[in-house]
Amino acid sequence: MSARLRSVILDLALARGRGRSFCPSEAARILAEDWRSLMPEVREVAAGMPEIMATQGGVEVDPVTARGPIRLRLR
Repeated sequence: MSARLRSVILDLALARGRGRSFCPSEAARILAEDWRSLMPEVREVAAGMPEIMATQGGVEVDPVTARGPIRLRLR
């Protein structure tokens, strides 16, 4: 699943382009009807992608340890 998840995250980021972000739930919703259960894995996979950064309130955060909503985007 993580290879597919990496692909979905990167596709979403590239579709948005530089400077635009997306909610990690968008990636989870593409892969599963019960998307909420995928959220921890989405955050873990995003954390391991050097081309992706997570932000919270416009500030870069670790997607695994950040509490509350985050956004993902191209670095």
